[in-house]
Amino acid sequence: MCVVEVDTETGKVDVLKYVAVDDCGNQINPLIVEGQVHGGVVQGLAQALFEEAVYDSDGNLKTSNLAEYLVPAACDVPPITTDFTVTPSTTNQLGVKGIGEAGTIGAAPTVMNAVIDALSGLGITQLDMPASPNNVWNAINKARGGKQ
Repeated sequence: MCVVEVDTETGKVDVLKYVAVDDCGNQINPLIVEGQVHGGVVQGLAQALFEEAVYDSDGNLKTSNLAEYLVPAACDVPPITTDFTVTPSTTNQLGVKGIGEAGTIGAAPTVMNAVIDALSGLGITQLDMPASPNNVWNAINKARGGKQ
C-alpha cells in the first residue's frame, strides 16, 4: 500500500507512507529480510518516480550520469512499514523462500497506482513512468484542457 500527495501546481509527488507485506517462508535472519524489502521498495520507488533514459534527436543518451539520471535521496524515501506472513516452503528443509526482489516487484506499480488514484479526480486514469514532476504536471495540464 502506498499513500502519496501530489502538488497539482508543480506535479511533484511526495510519497507519505509505504506498507509491504511479504511471505518468504521461515526467516533465518529477520533483520536481513527487512533490509531486503526496504531496499527493494526504494528501488521500485526510484523506477516509478525518478528513473528515465532520455535521448536527444541523434540518439545520444542525455541521462548518462547521476546528475541527470535521478535516483532517490534519503529525504525522498517515505516511512516503510513491513510485515510478514510465514508459509514455510515445502521444497527445502529450512522452509525458506526468496525475498531479494519482493519489495522491487510490487513497488513501482503500487506507487504508480497511488499517483493515478490521487489524480483520478481530474479524470486521469493512466500515466507512464516515471511520475516525475514534469510528466505529472503535463498530465494535469492536459486534463484541465491545456497543452503539454
